Amino acid sequence: MSRPMTRRHLIAALPAVALAPALWPAMARAQAIPLAEIAAYLNRLQTATGGFTQINADGSISTGTIFLKRPGRIRFEYDDGSALVVAGGGQVAVFDRRSNQGPERFPLRETPLSIILAERVDLSQAGMVTGHVSDGTTTTVTMQDPQNPGYGSIRLVFTGSPVELRQWIVTDQSGSETTVVLHDLQTGVQIGDRPFNIQAEMAAWNR
Repeated sequence: MSRPMTRRHLIAALPAVALAPALWPAMARAQAIPLAEIAAYLNRLQTATGGFTQINADGSISTGTIFLKRPGRIRFEYDDGSALVVAGGGQVAVFDRRSNQGPERFPLRETPLSIILAERVDLSQAGMVTGHVSDGTTTTVTMQDPQNPGYGSIRLVFTGSPVELRQWIVTDQSGSETTVVLHDLQTGVQIGDRPFNIQAEMAAWNR
């Protein structure tokens, strides 16, 4: 059964441990991608959809489909239908069929995902970028809300030529990590607003 990204996953230190580069096409080794290029890429990334693999701290693995529509909207559909995570209207809702209660809801601004879902990503803000390194193949940027570092951090892993987001790592306050690896990401796609409507999803979830 899939394990959805809970409030702990999303808030505590949040959307990946860098997986083996063999997962991606062979690429020439390169220097770290400049932050200005990464910010420009994220700001161009208005819509996207693709598959994801989620690796939880206990080693369990879930798969599904991700839908992104900036600003402020993202959706994780788990393949087995047991869970769903929707962000829209400034809120995040975590739907879990194992629960007899309604979805867990909390403000998007309290999760590090809000950094990349912002209307404009500005990596020049003091205190936002806390790490910017390259292993010669990938560039990893660690970010946090400079006003609320207690909300957690998010590590984004990119490849270059052209710049592309490959995965992210959520690390909570206890040091626990949740990895989301992206694959077959298609950008610039047409996505309506319905997939990010939490109220509509609440009405449909238990039908």
